[in-house]
Amino acid sequence: MDDQGYFHSFPAVQGFQAGRPFFIAMCPLRMVPKLFVFDEEEVPAELRAQRTLNRGRVPAISHYLVAHPSSYVLSALTASVDGQVRFLPFDKEKSSSLGILEIPMDAKILINDGQHRRAAIEEAIKESPSLGQDNVPVLFFGDEGLGRSQQMFADLNKYAVRPSYSLSTLYDQRDPSSELARYLAAECRAFKGLTEMEKSTISNRSVKLFTLSSIKHASRALLRKNLKDDVTPGERMVAKEFWDVLSDQIPDWQRARTRDVATAELRQEFVHAHGVTLQALALAGAEVLSQRQKSWKKDLQALRKIDWARSNASIWEGRAMTHGRISKAATNVHLAANYIKSVLSLPLSPEDLALEALLPPKQRITESRK
Repeated sequence: MDDQGYFHSFPAVQGFQAGRPFFIAMCPLRMVPKLFVFDEEEVPAELRAQRTLNRGRVPAISHYLVAHPSSYVLSALTASVDGQVRFLPFDKEKSSSLGILEIPMDAKILINDGQHRRAAIEEAIKESPSLGQDNVPVLFFGDEGLGRSQQMFADLNKYAVRPSYSLSTLYDQRDPSSELARYLAAECRAFKGLTEMEKSTISNRSVKLFTLSSIKHASRALLRKNLKDDVTPGERMVAKEFWDVLSDQIPDWQRARTRDVATAELRQEFVHAHGVTLQALALAGAEVLSQRQKSWKKDLQALRKIDWARSNASIWEGRAMTHGRISKAATNVHLAANYIKSVLSLPLSPEDLALEALLPPKQRITESRK
């Protein structure tokens, strides 16, 4: 305390950007809810310096912190201080960049980036108080008014790009479905050498046929797994065996593996070279594995008679395609799966039949065509 009042004090590093000082400090997690505020949601957007808080995002981050207390990682919060800060260098003679940052306790500290992390920290500490002893880095800027704060928010988010879903799947060591997808991409003959590991879309020049993310989604549907459900070794082998057997029923996949046909040509001409069909095959496969436990391998041979050509609009338009273009919409996935089920002589559920009503009468699959 001094004659100016009380201060929050942080060990910090001082730096400069665009001629303005900023400070990097370590803040105990237990202090985060008390120190940092964000604009009230009822304030009009033009008078705020942040987006409104999306409460739906908070539980996932909070659970991540609580579930992984020894391995979680939190990126820095960015905040503006509406008050006069003081920086006291450890070595005044050498103008050291290391020192103590003092922030008046009556100053308003507004989060420019990290409001969902802040809210999640608050919830996580309630559930696991020991987390409060940890630290999060904070980047402090001086508050130069609403306009500057709004511009900071825009600049901080303008060039932020989320990693592709395939790349996240490749690097995620905690998610069982990601581990399954990596295993299948490396070991399953349907996908080995044909999987795009980083991108979630495949360029025309690529020699790959599937994306790692599409394998993850499809295999989770095949095993009827929710997002974070564990995958047992037995289930992993079932998935591998299914995709291996299924790949034998689609000769074009084998030709792609031996480089007898360009994958770009397959994507241009056939629906089986797209994620929508991989997902549809998984949905139908889940039914086969459930209802035909002893005969499913032989039953999959019926897939050989399917005409997968995109030019076969009488089958695929409205199912895997919309107006001639491949569609990944959930409805299209399910309608494509309905057709595959009918080829495998699997009954359609009431929900399946309700979706069929969306198609022209001549295309619909009815119970009489099972």
